Amino acid sequence: MKKLMAAILCAAVALGLTACVKTGTGAGGQDDFRNGEAVVREKGADAPAPDDNDRVFYEIFVGSFSDSDGDGIGDLRGIINRMDYLNDGDPGSGLSLGIEGIWLTPIFSSPSYHKYDVTDYRSVDPAFGTADDLKELIALCHERGVKLILDLPINHTGRLNSLFAEFCAAHAAGDTLSPAYDRYSWRRPDDPARGAVWEPIPGSGDYYECNFSPDMPELNFDSEDVRNGLLDLARFWLDLGADGFRFDAAKYVYYGDNDRSADFWKWYIGRLREIKPDIYTVAEVWDIESVADRYIPASNCFDFTAAGQDGIIARTAKGGNVNDFTAYTARALGRLKALRADAMPVYFIANHDTDRAAGYLGAESADMRMAANLYILSPGSPFLYYGEELGMRGSRGASATDANRRLAMPWGDGDTVRDPEGANYANRTQTSAAEQKGDAGSLYSHYKRLLLLRRANPEIARGEYTPLTPEGTKLGGFVSEWEGGRVCVVHNTSGESLSVSLADLGAEGFETLTAFIGAGEASLAGGKLTVGPQTTAILR
Repeated sequence: MKKLMAAILCAAVALGLTACVKTGTGAGGQDDFRNGEAVVREKGADAPAPDDNDRVFYEIFVGSFSDSDGDGIGDLRGIINRMDYLNDGDPGSGLSLGIEGIWLTPIFSSPSYHKYDVTDYRSVDPAFGTADDLKELIALCHERGVKLILDLPINHTGRLNSLFAEFCAAHAAGDTLSPAYDRYSWRRPDDPARGAVWEPIPGSGDYYECNFSPDMPELNFDSEDVRNGLLDLARFWLDLGADGFRFDAAKYVYYGDNDRSADFWKWYIGRLREIKPDIYTVAEVWDIESVADRYIPASNCFDFTAAGQDGIIARTAKGGNVNDFTAYTARALGRLKALRADAMPVYFIANHDTDRAAGYLGAESADMRMAANLYILSPGSPFLYYGEELGMRGSRGASATDANRRLAMPWGDGDTVRDPEGANYANRTQTSAAEQKGDAGSLYSHYKRLLLLRRANPEIARGEYTPLTPEGTKLGGFVSEWEGGRVCVVHNTSGESLSVSLADLGAEGFETLTAFIGAGEASLAGGKLTVGPQTTAILR
């Protein structure tokens, strides 16, 4: 770490930037941006690649990302072709976004555009490519230090899945000895419905459970046949090279019974760790903290409390008290680590099931950039949704279709990817990736700098987190210590420039302002820190 600090300070002096590496835009102009970013890149390139799961993931809705064959549907080859945009394998180049992990939404054979109604879990949907394409993508990711996880929706299958056809046939024949008979959750006409949704089993007087859609029958997780099959399925994709999984609808495996559902995941993921000890898993438990915490002993879980228009990240970014957010993070870390030693926060602001963040924060606003600062420069494994870095907009709106949240990535270079079926969202004000990559002041450039800064300061993701204790100021942030290094991150979420002594901020011992990023600038002189509006400063 001392070597890294010496390198960055020497570079800063050589560039005439004194003790501050400029990574924001403003009066300094584009040349200053390039110089400042070059210094951060130098330090980021020297920093060790993450060898754990505390990394920034990028969610790709596969069918909407990039089309390689001209049919309008995004595919695996399209992602391969765009890897230089995501991560070019050279942290020092500063030419790629710099993501460290990829989450692919379901790629398995399915009749729908979203692929959450799987027909065959062991085949890649032909619209997306082949297993060889996936192997090539995984190999490319691993060459560049990127982990790849697959979305595995096993709470339910598709209605056209042969497993369901065999289940229906067994019930129609009354063949209770068939392993398929109890493969799905079902009930007799007089059995209680338990608040779940049920549909008639064709050819039988019984009913199958389908809480999301009649096209998505729900598996019976008490079935030994099902459990063994799910273990074999995960092993199949792990053997092919996947680094882990995102688990859809995790709390619904036993509808209305979180204790039984959580017990299943403890068993299942526990077995998967025997297969792959360093597996990364993240579960969708869309509920309050006290419910999501039941699943933490098994897996990391997305933090839905922090996400979305009403979440603490957005509220803080729009002028809220940053100390509330750092206190929230400290409490979350305490809870998570008590439940599982290697648990971590998983922050995000939007995904394929929510309205896009640029709609409620403003694509060109300082609020959008401040929200990114807050959650990217936090511990754990933050997830950003494809196109978020471009300010893509999309919401269900009056049409009430999730397709409007999953629109085509605006590459601006002739990519033929189209919006998914049913999409009709018209309020698209974002510029293209091609335009933003050439603009030092773009939202894309802001996200790229954030990822560079996070990599250059590995303590942020991995260190012991201590919130600052400011006195008499709206500034706030945290100190993080890891492997002998210490970093201090200070946020100003207000609309005015604020100054405070490091002593009053609770940040004694930090002597160097290494970077700032946001709507304004920052300076450190005589132990007094000044941070511009909606701006973040990093000190060492």
